[in-house]
Amino acid sequence: MINWRVILSIAKTHLVSKRKQTITAGLGVTFGIGAYITLVCFMTGLNGMLDDLILNQTPHIHIFNEIEPSQEQPLEQKFKDALTQIHSIRPKQRKKNIHNAFPLIQNLANNRDVMAALPQVSAQIFYISGSIELGGNLTGILPNEEVTYFNFDKYVVSGTPQALENTPNSILLGAGVAKKMSLSVGDRIQVRTASGVVKPLKIIGIFQSGVTEIDNVFSYSNIKTVQQLLGEPQSYVTDINVKLFDMEKAGSLSRKLEEQYDLKAIDIKTANAQFETGTTIRNLITYAVSITLLIVAGFGIYNILNMLIYEKMNDIAILKATGFSGKDVQYIFMSQAIIIGILGGVLGLIVGFLLSMAIDNTPFVTEALPTITTYPINHNPVFYIIGIVFALIATFFAGYFPARKARKIDPVQIIRGQ
Repeated sequence: MINWRVILSIAKTHLVSKRKQTITAGLGVTFGIGAYITLVCFMTGLNGMLDDLILNQTPHIHIFNEIEPSQEQPLEQKFKDALTQIHSIRPKQRKKNIHNAFPLIQNLANNRDVMAALPQVSAQIFYISGSIELGGNLTGILPNEEVTYFNFDKYVVSGTPQALENTPNSILLGAGVAKKMSLSVGDRIQVRTASGVVKPLKIIGIFQSGVTEIDNVFSYSNIKTVQQLLGEPQSYVTDINVKLFDMEKAGSLSRKLEEQYDLKAIDIKTANAQFETGTTIRNLITYAVSITLLIVAGFGIYNILNMLIYEKMNDIAILKATGFSGKDVQYIFMSQAIIIGILGGVLGLIVGFLLSMAIDNTPFVTEALPTITTYPINHNPVFYIIGIVFALIATFFAGYFPARKARKIDPVQIIRGQ
């Protein structure tokens, strides 16, 4: 029967007597785990920030009417068995609005996979301020619902989106448009539709997404204001944005909606295919570098324990000569490795947490992302669990192979050599 009290006592004596090697091995684990925690928390936090920047503004499914060529031309319908050549095919004439939009929204709301379905009215306009005239897009929204389901308020740098609900004939102006026209909250701007209707709107806030192409073109208003600007009834809706409980179901549901309602429905992965690829690559790089750090720390422990065994040859010989079996000797050296792994791993978690907190409180100032004030950090407990588990696994194997070598040492040969 193994006497663990004696084995752990001997392992402790070895570690204390060789403090320099013990501290070096422990620090290898500490900085390996600390660097892993710091890197993975920072990189995943950064990736999460970039994901939110795009994905929070993108509905899981975007439903709209798309102008596209007819699948079957009238000439082909008349002469089905004849060879026809058609040149300069023109798009099919379709209205921009979605027919029976609100019954469709109600139908989506009854779907158990759908969290919310919000109507929007999109209008091509010109911003007019004095002699300056810029082309853009004005989108009518339900402000409170957009804040609740799409975190719309995160991108409002001046004013509040709720003011759109309470202030008639108001606009939440894109930061790029506001900068070009030298406008601020409280000013008035005129907008003109493609049909020539001009309407003055009060600026109640400034919107900045961090994407220049959006901020230089897009602005937002209450959906009723945009409907009135276009001279359309309250049933006029050009877009429906759908948010699901599970984003992975967006692809199948979008295809089903296209077939059922003869509308264009684009899921979030299709709309952001290039961005998804970039995110995947960044995550692969993050985890590859993190795992490399942990493996390097494991090899450091292996080398130190290997050298420790060579230095302890006399001790091993004495232990075996006094009745300790090869298995007992193996357990002694493996216990040392596990002790180093536990102490170094715990210290590594503390160091990683402190470094992550330091980064999390470091100011991060950029005009592109005004709502973000510090560097992003993802304090996911899973990273800490992975760190300590890997520290124990790495030190176990780093101690196992040298300990197995110590188990096979013949004490007679060592004593004779002395």
